[in-house]
Amino acid sequence: MQQVRREGSSLLPSVRLAQCILETGGVIHPWYNLGGIKVGGGTPNPYWHGEAVVRGTWEVVDGTQVSMNSAFRVYNSVYHFMKDQDLLFATNRYIRVRAAITPEQQANMLYVSGYATDPAYPNKLITLINQYMLKQYDHAFASSPATSMFRTSQMVPILVDGLVASVGHYDAGTTWVAARALGESLGAVIGWTGGKVTVNGQALDSRLDISTGYVAVRDLAAALNRKAVWEQATQTVTLAAADLP
Repeated sequence: MQQVRREGSSLLPSVRLAQCILETGGVIHPWYNLGGIKVGGGTPNPYWHGEAVVRGTWEVVDGTQVSMNSAFRVYNSVYHFMKDQDLLFATNRYIRVRAAITPEQQANMLYVSGYATDPAYPNKLITLINQYMLKQYDHAFASSPATSMFRTSQMVPILVDGLVASVGHYDAGTTWVAARALGESLGAVIGWTGGKVTVNGQALDSRLDISTGYVAVRDLAAALNRKAVWEQATQTVTLAAADLP
């Protein structure tokens, strides 16, 4: 959520969070489709590779709720889903969603633009936004992490278990990550000795920037018995188990 907002997503975080809660019941399924995006007539792209899962659902047809099975898109991560959804919202069909400036307007324009067939869809989103006070997130994700050394570097989402666990910085062929924030979230013990970051006691080549120690994401992964998998099409790194292909 934070990273796609930084990358210019037109959907307000409050609306996206409400939509994810409504569409999934608050459960992140293994196919990471948090917005109920169907396969439809779309073609594969860098974020959706063509995979699908068939699940029961319902639509409102001529005022009547009709149960059916539909094919839904399968994603490699929540980040992939949100980026694919943003491609959908960039089309002419959703120009009114992009033009909306309040959560209430966006919720209504999603229905008007045909994202959902349920006439109650906008009110359901607005109710969730108010219930969970989601508007607080609409201004929380605009800034980038503080850094001086990497301020001109490309930001790279670091994906763990389908979620963006951190944001790395690509510099001179290496993706550098804040060792403590990412490492501790993965259960590692992070230290500092002799001018180097230590991960579970192992010293790694390091850079220090604004009191933060950075290490190469591949080195951090190896120290945690994981591997860093670079996906060129989406410019992301996934930290996977070492024995996965």
